[in-house]
Amino acid sequence: MTDITQDIWPSDQVVRLVEAMIFSASAPVSAKAILSLLENQDLVPDGVEDLDTCLRAVFDALQTRYAGRGVLPSEVAGGWQFRTAPDLAPLLTKVLPRPRRLARAAMETLAIIAYHQPCTRAEIEDIRGVSLGQNVLDTLIEESLIAPRGRKEVPGRPVLWGTTADFLRHFGLKGLGDLPRREELMTELPEALPRTEEAQAETADLLASEAQAGEEDA
Repeated sequence: MTDITQDIWPSDQVVRLVEAMIFSASAPVSAKAILSLLENQDLVPDGVEDLDTCLRAVFDALQTRYAGRGVLPSEVAGGWQFRTAPDLAPLLTKVLPRPRRLARAAMETLAIIAYHQPCTRAEIEDIRGVSLGQNVLDTLIEESLIAPRGRKEVPGRPVLWGTTADFLRHFGLKGLGDLPRREELMTELPEALPRTEEAQAETADLLASEAQAGEEDA
């Protein structure tokens, strides 16, 4: 098996190519996509069996290259993305427009979904102790922070809700296993992120069918 710990790996070309791929993407780039690019360009050493270690060497080299700079490659939401250096982020809030803040009801609902997903509207209401207005769900959907995650197999088959990749991106999380304390979720959120037409249509269909099911049960 090829020893990827040799000085020749990763080459400067490999690091630059991965750097360009991450920089040009509008969303976090998965390790699988990066590996596919390297394999298509015949840049992965022959005989390498431990591809995870192979990629880790590339990411380590890229992070070393950006050490001390204003931006750095970070692992977030299941992929890699360039993000502002943590020590500089607070300084930028003084010169960049501040996004609007979500209402407390929306933030409480988001926290419940994050820690109890997938969960239904009724389950969210049980935990909060108050009814959940449709406008709250609509806001979280429009902000691309939650999305349908199927239906619960109970009478009426209500929609199950879960968080999205954009939720992970905002909080700088690699995955749900890195969720912060609940109170840390009560923070300012970004302006609405664009959602694909397919995702919008899926959400609209599920909400329409849920409303119809509720009318039939009434």
